[in-house]
Amino acid sequence: MAEQLPVVLLLHKNNEEEFEMVKSAPDRRVNQRFAIHLPIHFRVSQRGASSRWGSGVTCDISSGGVSFRCRRPLPVGAHIEMIIDWPAKYDDSFPIDLQSTGFIVRSDGNRAAVRMTARHFRIETARVEPIGQTA
Repeated sequence: MAEQLPVVLLLHKNNEEEFEMVKSAPDRRVNQRFAIHLPIHFRVSQRGASSRWGSGVTCDISSGGVSFRCRRPLPVGAHIEMIIDWPAKYDDSFPIDLQSTGFIVRSDGNRAAVRMTARHFRIETARVEPIGQTA
């Protein structure tokens, strides 16, 4: 049997300086979200269109999804690949990325929301030497 979610009642002030009770839908999200602002790089795939990389900044993230700001609206329903620059480093020196794929579930203006279908961390272990430097 499905679990019943509680209904939240809020006091709302109307134009006549009176208060009224207003029902608010409960938050149906299963996974806890964390407000964190990290660089994100993404590539949207659509049939018949070439894919290009874009970038933005995350607004919040959970184990099931991410929302982020980007330069333009993204197509709802499209497949997306994402690389999020993780704030920690492995062994205090190797960068960590969260690589994930999913589907765009909401996009309005410059903010998009994605339901992640796969995710894994990648540790960048190759050291890159600046051009012109020798050992």
